[in-house]
Amino acid sequence: MPSAVEEFDKLGRTLAKADGVTSGQMFGKACLKVGGKAFVAQHLETVVFKLTGESHAKAIGLAGAVPWDPSGKGRPMKEWVRVDPARSRSWPQLAGEARTFVGRR
Repeated sequence: MPSAVEEFDKLGRTLAKADGVTSGQMFGKACLKVGGKAFVAQHLETVVFKLTGESHAKAIGLAGAVPWDPSGKGRPMKEWVRVDPARSRSWPQLAGEARTFVGRR
C-alpha cells in the first residue's frame, strides 16, 4: 500500500491543475490551498480534509476516519476530518468537496 505522503503528493499533482489551487504549509504540514485557505493537508500517515454538512458526515463515516486533532490534546478542529490511507481511494472526491467548500468561503 502506498504511503500517505505518496498519495498526498499524487493528489497534489492532480489538484495543482485546478484553477486557484496552490501548495503551502499549515501548522508546518504540507497542504493545498484555494484562495489562500487550506482545504487538505498531509499529517503523519493520514490526510485531512476540511468539510461540512453531508460531505463531513460521509467522511466521518469511513472506517478509521476521525475528527482531526493536530495538537493531540483532545481538541479536534471543527470541520477537519482525518482519513486513513486505507481509504485513499476516497481522497480525490473528498479533496474536491473540500476545495468546493473552502472556495465558497
